[in-house]
Amino acid sequence: MAAIVTDRVSANPSRAIPALFIEFGPRTYALALRITGSASEAEDVVQETFTQAFRKWSTFEGRADPGTWLYAIAARFAKRRFRKRGDGSTKRSKLKSFSELTPMKDDSVIDLAIDRRQPADPLMRAEARAMVQTAILALPPQYRVPLVMKDILELPLEECAQALGLKLDTVKTRIHRARLALRKVLNDGLRTRRAPEPEYDRQLCLDLLGAKLEAMDSGRAFPIGRDVMCERCRSIFAELDLGQNSCAELLEKIPAEARKRIEKAIAQSVLSA
Repeated sequence: MAAIVTDRVSANPSRAIPALFIEFGPRTYALALRITGSASEAEDVVQETFTQAFRKWSTFEGRADPGTWLYAIAARFAKRRFRKRGDGSTKRSKLKSFSELTPMKDDSVIDLAIDRRQPADPLMRAEARAMVQTAILALPPQYRVPLVMKDILELPLEECAQALGLKLDTVKTRIHRARLALRKVLNDGLRTRRAPEPEYDRQLCLDLLGAKLEAMDSGRAFPIGRDVMCERCRSIFAELDLGQNSCAELLEKIPAEARKRIEKAIAQSVLSA
């Protein structure tokens, strides 16, 4: 491991890029897969990313984490491939506004066992994972990419913003809207029950929702006790947790054969340098 850490900061790309592929290749593949929705295209994106990184290694100044730099390259390649498709899947779509996505007017909530440690039974979790996987691809790219970086790769918000070249507040807003959109998909597709009546006024509920989304950003427990929240808020927040947990389960490894092909391409870049 010490050798990998040393190699990843080497000025020699022949040493740095293979070490970086070992460290960041799997997450780069997961990023590309969830942006393109295609295993073959994700493999191509990873190969393009690391061969490009090899060619451009002299431009990496070391101020950012090399993973952030690689994710930025991969995101550009993946979005470019997605937009070039001719199958109609790239038709530009819009996402509802934050106010339209807020669940305050919903008359149903997912029928989750919110008082247990496990928020859903295995079958429901599998259904949720499949729905989230499809729903992510339906998100407009400007929302899909930051969501994948944050809730699948589990990168810090600051690193997401740096990789995307966006302001931190812009990234947070897009991730929050994407999470609410996923929650809506799950609410529409899974078994539901009648939503409990709210016990507080609308503004307080919105403040609690904002605090919940902020807590999800930092990966910390929700700072407000369950005894303060009404049953409706607890149910809605459990839906958000189900969506985020489903995202985390979509972090897939590079298939062994794909890894070998990419390693071979990197080796060829080294030999031809």
